[in-house]
Amino acid sequence: MSLSIFTYIIVAVIIILPMIIKIMREYERAVVFTFGRFTSVKGPGLIIIIPLVQQIVRVDLRVIVMDVPSQDVISRDNVSVKVNAVVYFRVVDPERSIIQVENYIAATSQLAQTTLRSVLGQHELDEMLAEREKLNNDIQEILDQHTDAWGIKVANVEIKHVDIDESMIRAIAKQAEAERERRAKVIHAEGELQASNKLLEAAKILSENPQSIQLRFLQTLTDIAGEKNSTIAFPIPLDLIKPFIEKVKE
Repeated sequence: MSLSIFTYIIVAVIIILPMIIKIMREYERAVVFTFGRFTSVKGPGLIIIIPLVQQIVRVDLRVIVMDVPSQDVISRDNVSVKVNAVVYFRVVDPERSIIQVENYIAATSQLAQTTLRSVLGQHELDEMLAEREKLNNDIQEILDQHTDAWGIKVANVEIKHVDIDESMIRAIAKQAEAERERRAKVIHAEGELQASNKLLEAAKILSENPQSIQLRFLQTLTDIAGEKNSTIAFPIPLDLIKPFIEKVKE
């Protein structure tokens, strides 16, 4: 009889012990409720709970990587695009994450979707494509402000893809090509302007010193002679033969 009672006691201890002793991992916290009222936050390590009197809710403190589904966004310049993103957040206050919101993961997901549409809808398509880092920061700041009451810290937001219609892609390509042609023409015009200024300066210097014109002419003849031409026709400047004419007249 005594052996039977001892066996019952052992079985009862084995059943009740897991209800009393809880082991929380390093990244976990236990939000403790006593008769339904919040008591404390315990962990990590071994904690003791009074069965039927206290209940716990485990909270994971690790960073959660949440994928934001693709959202239909109309930009400020009336271009329809599909945008998806990823949000990195974690719980910094276990008490508020359990008491202030029913499901903090679902709530953060819904808030991220609406914020993504709201922020991107205030910008033009070119800004979405070129200023992605700024948009990431704007979305992260707005999310962090709203989730602070839930004990959530949004660490980072990254826009992954901005999907555009095929017709819009062709239009953007044409715009980029036109922009490249415009820049090429501007660069060519600036080069012509610089070259004309240099030629004007050279002309002024040569006009002040006639002998330099003759030296330039002789240098040109040397360059032409270097080419493999069988026949060379060139005009003789009067300034070059003028001294010979004056000799003859004398």
